[in-house]
Amino acid sequence: MANTLRFGPIAVPLSQAFFVSKHAFGLVNLKPTQPGHVLVVSRRPVARLGDLSPDEVADLFVQGQRVGRAVEKLHAADGLTLCVQDGAAAGQTVPHVHLHVIPRRPGDFADNDDVYRELESRVDNDRRQPRSAADMAAEAAVMRRELGDWDDAI
Repeated sequence: MANTLRFGPIAVPLSQAFFVSKHAFGLVNLKPTQPGHVLVVSRRPVARLGDLSPDEVADLFVQGQRVGRAVEKLHAADGLTLCVQDGAAAGQTVPHVHLHVIPRRPGDFADNDDVYRELESRVDNDRRQPRSAADMAAEAAVMRRELGDWDDAI
């Protein structure tokens, strides 16, 4: 396996990944809306959900379910927001299909739907400082331990 994974035009170090499956991989988020906000990304670099095969879509969401369980446990969450911004008009800024997995708790946002405004206004806001590589690697290591497997034979 290479030392990086491609997320659109970005080469992401494996230290920031926490699983790789047949059709998807998991990454910690450079600019999360809140602690525990991670991404499940299609291995094939396509911009739109409709460009994925049925098997790729199935794996993306099965992995999202698995990652969601880990995120809920690790962050003592009461629920999850799972979100795909499918195309620029939907707020997608990296042209590569990815599923946001965001831990939720009662009252974490003033209005429950504010999470979507946060995705659009903060995740890719150049004024917001990105996390350090060391912080991201540490979070990925915790997620790897929680998930318990890594398919490095692909």
